[in-house]
Amino acid sequence: MSSSGVAVLGSTGSIGLNALDVLERHPERFQIVALAARSNVERLKAQCLKYRPAFAVMSDAAAAAELARALKTAGSRTEVLEGERALAQAVAHSDVNVVVAGIVGAAGLESTLAAARAGKRILLANKEALVMSGPLLMEAIRGGGATLIPLDSEHNAIFQCMPPGCTAGTLSKGVKKVVLTASGGPFLRTAPEQLRAVTPEQACAHPRWVMGKKISVDSATLMNKGLELIEACLLFALPPERVEILVHPQSIVHSMVEYTDGSVLAQLGNPDMRTPIAHALAWPERVASGVESLDLVRAARLEFEEPDTVRFPCLRLARSAAESGGTSPAVLNAANEVAVQAFLERQLGFCEIPAVVERVLESHSSAQVHDLADVLSADRWARERARAALTVSSGAYA
Repeated sequence: MSSSGVAVLGSTGSIGLNALDVLERHPERFQIVALAARSNVERLKAQCLKYRPAFAVMSDAAAAAELARALKTAGSRTEVLEGERALAQAVAHSDVNVVVAGIVGAAGLESTLAAARAGKRILLANKEALVMSGPLLMEAIRGGGATLIPLDSEHNAIFQCMPPGCTAGTLSKGVKKVVLTASGGPFLRTAPEQLRAVTPEQACAHPRWVMGKKISVDSATLMNKGLELIEACLLFALPPERVEILVHPQSIVHSMVEYTDGSVLAQLGNPDMRTPIAHALAWPERVASGVESLDLVRAARLEFEEPDTVRFPCLRLARSAAESGGTSPAVLNAANEVAVQAFLERQLGFCEIPAVVERVLESHSSAQVHDLADVLSADRWARERARAALTVSSGAYA
């Protein structure tokens, strides 16, 4: 068996670390060709010395120069590249077959599109790339002959429950609806009046998953689930009304697919990202992930409930953006990124995150997306409006 060359984008983050853990278990199947990160020099240096990729890419120029010096001193042959163009070149390299798209936020958009145009197998963890430019990404995948497999535990679960031959962006026959499950985050039972005092540390303390700060806050506001709703519509060619969201605190059932004959198929497993990563890497085969077997007796109870969209208005905002289509999802995503960053920097209260997003959406007139320039223009506009909205928000910390 010949090995597959893999590029791990966002290798120093949560998805990247989990992907490297799985890859390391199967050296006969996978060869790490490229690693990419934003600015974590020490961690990327350690990864380069351990896995010896041909390329290492950093988006920050100063960090790239520092990494190049450190690797040269250590005698490493890894070539250090810098910037978005270098990232696109790395994923399109002939030695790369599989791209783990784990760069958080809008920063991962162009490299994901480059991988699609180059016909790679894309393991998509960067939900923003799909939310911002879903139709463009799907068009690039079809045009480049690429394969898209979702890494989000929920969408990967749906993919596993779909009929054989399911491809991204195509409606599968017999599917009535999909059900996305949500843990509910750390504030599922928190009284609404107490949410105003929530700190970044509390919001990042997810009860089930260990993730980066931005996605942890999105899980706390349930915006993460709203973005996943938009993703599901694009990945499985479904209208928003055929995507249901249920709160499932145990995070054992990762999502479900209901068929027209009344059957409901679910994918279950311990809450560990290595399971969807291993599935996507080896698909259509299966390989060991290092995840502990699920003990249903110990799990005991599996509970489900409808989400509270009054307590968590981000779900309502995301569904509205999905229904509007066009540039609305990109605007939703950009405004949310600005608001979450302000919250993490203690410039904005927790409850003001959806308030800022709603102000921006209310002032936006959705337009059709023709090309990447339309997406990036909507993204810039929304960020400017969100920053302006921050100055009138009353939820900043005292």
